[in-house]
Amino acid sequence: MATIKDIAAKSGVSISTVSRVLNFDESLNVPDTTKKRVFEAAEELNYTRKKEKKTKAMKGTKLAIVHWYSEKEELGDPYYLSIRIGVEKKCDEESIQTIRLNKEENYNNIESVDGVIAIGKFGREEIDFISQISNNIVFVDSSPDEDQFDSVVIDFKKAMIEGLDYLISLGHKNIGYIGGEEFINKGREKVKDYREITYIEYMRSKGMFNEEFISLGSFTHADGYNIMKKMLKLKEVPTAFFLSNDTMAIGAYKAIIEEGLKIPEDISIIGFNDISTAKYLVPSLSTIKVYTEFMGESAVELMLEKLRTDREINKKVIIPTKFLIRESCRKI
Repeated sequence: MATIKDIAAKSGVSISTVSRVLNFDESLNVPDTTKKRVFEAAEELNYTRKKEKKTKAMKGTKLAIVHWYSEKEELGDPYYLSIRIGVEKKCDEESIQTIRLNKEENYNNIESVDGVIAIGKFGREEIDFISQISNNIVFVDSSPDEDQFDSVVIDFKKAMIEGLDYLISLGHKNIGYIGGEEFINKGREKVKDYREITYIEYMRSKGMFNEEFISLGSFTHADGYNIMKKMLKLKEVPTAFFLSNDTMAIGAYKAIIEEGLKIPEDISIIGFNDISTAKYLVPSLSTIKVYTEFMGESAVELMLEKLRTDREINKKVIIPTKFLIRESCRKI
């Protein structure tokens, strides 16, 4: 496992700076370029290269990587950064040229490419724009149209049930959920979040659902902090919380500690994604590991298969997750 010292050496900054960046310390005054270097170094050091025989790359293949996050947003939630690195690493291994486009880019007049890897969530309007670049598109982390496009996704429902089962096995009955909201089509349409949907269905099926115990914001450290602050003022505070991503969980940690409470003695926490920071928290964060790099690799493999074979039937690849039990939950 990569250490903070390893990340510091690779990114060219001090150990203390790495620690503060990974913990989303808002008082740290360093450029975004430095933060980006740290997050990318952390992801790359945790990236496991496959030791399998490489397939022969198609000479001159060129792909566009369309990212629905801006560079600034990517620093706020490294989940998508990790997927992008997986795509770029696989392309590098296969000697594939890439160009990177963020959501604020103008897709018109983009040079010719063989295909597009689209990372994130996209509405019909965005998909129409992306289709102007190439008809060969693979979506990662969303599947907007299975009849038209290949996609790589994870099984959110299975992951949520596994985490909730674990909390109940520890004796928790009052379980809160702090989630994020995402929007497509220029902010007019909310994206369905199957973490939130599964939590509600599960808790209702157990007769444990309490509307006060669920609160939504953006997938950021700041909203994880602010929402947890609000939750801790409830008349009855849940004994455990499921956070929809690790970045929000880091903010929740800060809020809990500021209130003089302890994790997991007073409140148990489960995150989602297993970003590089999760294992360095004190206590280390129990979380759902999403194989983000593998998602990126799989998207490139789908694209290459389609280009080589002219496959007409689309594929939806579902990548499994793994529940990592660390130190942030306890039995009550």
